[in-house]
Formats: sequence, structure tokens, C-alpha cells
Amino acid sequence: MSKPPARIRLADAAFALFDERGYEQTTVDDIAERAGLGRTTFFRHYRSKEDVIFPDHDRLLELIRDRLATSSHSTALVSVSDAVRLVLLHYLDEGDLARRRHVLTSKVAALRNREIASVARYQRLFREFIADWMGDPTESASLRAELMAAAVVAAHNHVLRRWLRGESSDPVAEVDEAMREVLALFPAAGSPPEPGGGTTIVAFRTGQNIDALLPSLRRLVEGGTGQ
Repeated sequence: MSKPPARIRLADAAFALFDERGYEQTTVDDIAERAGLGRTTFFRHYRSKEDVIFPDHDRLLELIRDRLATSSHSTALVSVSDAVRLVLLHYLDEGDLARRRHVLTSKVAALRNREIASVARYQRLFREFIADWMGDPTESASLRAELMAAAVVAAHNHVLRRWLRGESSDPVAEVDEAMREVLALFPAAGSPPEPGGGTTIVAFRTGQNIDALLPSLRRLVEGGTGQ
């Protein structure tokens, strides 16, 4: 039976040692020795012992960029949902490794800080894409793009954490539903209304004759618009 690839062997060795000795007490040389590999091989696959823990965010971000780049203006939000699903599927494919990472990062402050920094990179990418899709340079549009991107990332992380804790039996369906909820929060995000535009219609029932009501309604409307 063939051995697992060196990258997987190093990751397995690292997590085993982290469990046994603790993250701070484990060195790169310890990991390479446990995996039956040399120090040079370790650095061929990972830049540091932190990199053993985290997924290849650079590759994931590139996958997201590629998916977003295939969209048109009318399919932009669909591509955002697809991109979120791509990230989730990566974690699901990792299986137990993702869960072990979750446990470890919850215990080590330095790893939590790195995780937060990684999340910020995803949010920035979504924010830039959404802002470009809006095509509106105003500050209010910039705020909407920031809010949408934050909601997108929060929806993904909410579902991911539920799966990591063993609370979700169908995380893909959950993340799709979560994204529908997010996008419903911003129904007009791509086409903000003109200031002061539009017509408001109020319906009510009364026993009075319509001819008697019209003058009062006209005064109410004109007063409300400042005319």
C-alpha cells in the first residue's frame, strides 16, 4: 500500500504532535521527524508550522476570483453564492482535519489572530467585487458593499461552525439557504433608487365620499413633499 503524499503526512504528524505536546512546544524538526521526512521536504510544502494548520487560502482566493470573473452583471449575486459554496466544500473535503484545526485555533491566540486575518481577506475580495458590480462611487454604495460582504462571510462562517461542531447534517443546503437569506437583505443593492423618486400609495377604507376626501389628500401629499 502506497504512503500518503508528503504534504498529508506532514499535516498528520503536526496535528498529532500538537495534541501530544501542545502547539508552542512542537518544532518544525519535530514534525518532519514524526512524518519520516527531512526538514527540506517540510519547507518544500509549508513555509512554517502555522501553514500546516491552515488551508491554502491563496489557492482558495484564486478559485473565488475565477468564479466571480465568469459572471455577468445579471448573474453577479449567483456567482457570489457559488464562490461561498466553493470555500465550504473545501472545508468539507478536509473532513476531520478541519475539525482538528477548529479545536486547535480555539485554544491558541496566535492562531485565532491569523484566522481572523484570513477571514478579512475573503471579505475584502467580496467587497471589491460587489462594489464594482454596483458601479456606484458614492459613500452610501461603498457602505452597502461592505455590509453585503460582511453578511456573506458571516453566513458562510455560521454554517461552517455548525458543521465543525457536528450540528449540521447537510451544510451545503444550509449555506445555500443562508445565502438566500443574505441576498434578500439587499434586494436593491445593484440598482439604488433615485433620491426622492418613486410614488407611495396608501390604501385605506372610509365611509366618506371620495370627492370630499380628495382636497384633504392633496393637501397632505403636497405638505409631505414640501411643496
